[in-house]
Amino acid sequence: MWMNYFSKMKGNGQNPFTVYMKDIIVTFIGTFITIAGLIYLTQHLHSQWIMASFGGSCALAFGLWQAPVSQPRSIIVGHVLSTTIGLSMYHLAGNHAVVVGLTIALAVAAMMLTRTMHPPAAANPLVIMLEGSHNWGFLLFPVLTGAVFVVIMALLINNLRQTRKYPTYW
Repeated sequence: MWMNYFSKMKGNGQNPFTVYMKDIIVTFIGTFITIAGLIYLTQHLHSQWIMASFGGSCALAFGLWQAPVSQPRSIIVGHVLSTTIGLSMYHLAGNHAVVVGLTIALAVAAMMLTRTMHPPAAANPLVIMLEGSHNWGFLLFPVLTGAVFVVIMALLINNLRQTRKYPTYW
């Protein structure tokens, strides 16, 4: 039984990820413009538009644009849903270790149930629980506005290249 269990961890398969230089360039440009744009908006509109998990969102939206986790619905709903769960749990139960673990697990399960899995969004409850972003306004700025901005930039930049079609679905 144990041999079978550990044999699964060998990883005998091949890496299916194929990388083309044009895709690297589009990903670089898209990520740069999006993150710089979010920082610019934060500095000039005097409201928070950026958070760390948007770096991961850009990696997916531009680098793996065809993946289910990279689609607009997953980016926007994933961020909003996991943040709502994080804020709710913080205000209901605090930020003890068990609560933080339970909150992340709930956020991931909720994204799976709603078919809006977006891995960077799973970090949002950690920001709420451990970094002190406990205000419900955090849900609007930066979460919703920033996620929508990431999606808009992904729509505009990904579709500049003829071989890309984004989104795959809404």
